[in-house]
Amino acid sequence: MPRNPSTGVYSKPAGTTPSVGQVIDPAPWNALTTDLGNEITNSLPRDGSAPMIAPLKAAGGTVSAPGVGFASTPQTGLYLKGGGLLGFAQNGVDVAFDQDLVYAAKSGDYTALASDDNAVHRFTAAATLTLTAAATLGVNWHYCVIADGGDVTIDPNASETIDGAATLVVPNGSSERIVCSGSAFYTERKLQAFATLASAATTDLSTVGSQNVTVTGTTTITAFGTAPAGTFRRLVFSGILTLTHNATSLILPQGGNVVTAAGDSLEAVSLGSGNWRVTSYQRVGTSGLISGTAVSASGTALDFTGIPSWVKRITVAIESLSTNGTTGVSLQLGDSGGIETAGYACAVSNATSSTTEFILTGGSGAAVAVYHGSVVLNLIDPSTNRWSMSGVIARTDVAGTFSIGGSKATSATLNRVRIKTGNGVETFDAGSINILYE
Repeated sequence: MPRNPSTGVYSKPAGTTPSVGQVIDPAPWNALTTDLGNEITNSLPRDGSAPMIAPLKAAGGTVSAPGVGFASTPQTGLYLKGGGLLGFAQNGVDVAFDQDLVYAAKSGDYTALASDDNAVHRFTAAATLTLTAAATLGVNWHYCVIADGGDVTIDPNASETIDGAATLVVPNGSSERIVCSGSAFYTERKLQAFATLASAATTDLSTVGSQNVTVTGTTTITAFGTAPAGTFRRLVFSGILTLTHNATSLILPQGGNVVTAAGDSLEAVSLGSGNWRVTSYQRVGTSGLISGTAVSASGTALDFTGIPSWVKRITVAIESLSTNGTTGVSLQLGDSGGIETAGYACAVSNATSSTTEFILTGGSGAAVAVYHGSVVLNLIDPSTNRWSMSGVIARTDVAGTFSIGGSKATSATLNRVRIKTGNGVETFDAGSINILYE
């Protein structure tokens, strides 16, 4: 009788258990030897000299005792998971594999589920993608979103974050891969389109999902809001506003307030607890030296206003400058209260001095005089707004130069300079003037 195909148990034929002195009946013994020969033929050679000719049935096993394992490492092998799924065990630990990648198109808002692990969803219109709680989705849950018809806003569950922010916007025409840590969400950060945020006393950078932010408006900024430590933002300003330095909550590179210009940019990193450090600040110019706009001289005076509060040096340059009178050219400083006409200490190489202005041309001249040169203002003490002045002005209608020096403290932060005719009544009739600051 052959092996039972259901149990694998072999039962030998009846009459094949002899006793001493018994006459052997050849029929059952012939059947026994035939069965044995068949079973030897049907066995799998250990040396691998012959293959299986039918499916091999293994024990289901478990992750710690796989149904198909290895003699040297019995906890590594194959086993049968629930639901008829094949499991792979390595040293008694299940080896996880991605689910099949599933593509689907979405035309509106959608909530990503645990079953969307390894899914690719293409959104054909502007939509909000709500993420189920990170603990529910689990560690290593991942998902790809494609924005193909409008921006897609990714909105994690409750107070959970994505890349440290409350939301993240995937701009139309872009894609992003999301990975769950079990408590928060992260992306590959391969795209970061500019978001727009209006300036406010607290310009809360945690409310935008992009690392790149265009800040609009002119409201003074004293804080950047609360974001997880390590959150990075790159800001570009579209207008003029003041960033207020704070040694704890808004640390600026030069340790003082900064007045922005349109196009200025900065990079900032959150220190946590509402504190931020600006790690770099880039003026819109290609270097630290910023030029004003050269103007043709006319009238009795020319004012250059809007000089930023961070400026430490100002150069006033004149070229082919002349007046219709004989009192020459002077320079005055001012702040938010206007141009100041007192408190100057000034001396010129021709022994002229003044307490009401910086005399650039010695206090006298001729209507035919033509002036060229520059003077430099340096901030000596920011706490007192005191500036020093020095320069050289030449007359080219005759051979002559004036060396000038002096100082002046403005009542508040300097933000303007004035170039005027000596008596403020005569007028400029030729030449050009410009300032540079840094």
